[in-house]
Amino acid sequence: QVQLVESGGGLVQAGGSLRLSCAASGRTFSSYTMAWFRQAPGKDRAFVGGISWSSVNTVYADSVKGRFSISRDNAKNTVYLQMNSLKPEDTAVYYCAADRSYVISRTGLYSYWGQGTQVTVSS
Repeated sequence: QVQLVESGGGLVQAGGSLRLSCAASGRTFSSYTMAWFRQAPGKDRAFVGGISWSSVNTVYADSVKGRFSISRDNAKNTVYLQMNSLKPEDTAVYYCAADRSYVISRTGLYSYWGQGTQVTVSS
């Protein structure tokens, strides 16, 4: 069982930056593929990006490519989402997710989810 807790959300002006963190419980964090999703009001949950257990592979949605960056620290059981050049359309609840699959899936087929953290970008 893995428990995920996101933090770092908040209100930021357009063009600003935020770094989200997702702390995981358990001693097997390093074996999990991790991902970030987001859900804006009235919209479906959408894939933001993912990172393999070794950090060798990262995948991003086209909408955030070049602006967002995912990293992980397996010693700290934490995955990060660095968000730069934020836009009002990035406003959403951001969720981290974990799965033992070696594939970074863009779908919501992850075994474990956090409770989410709100990111609001003002224009």
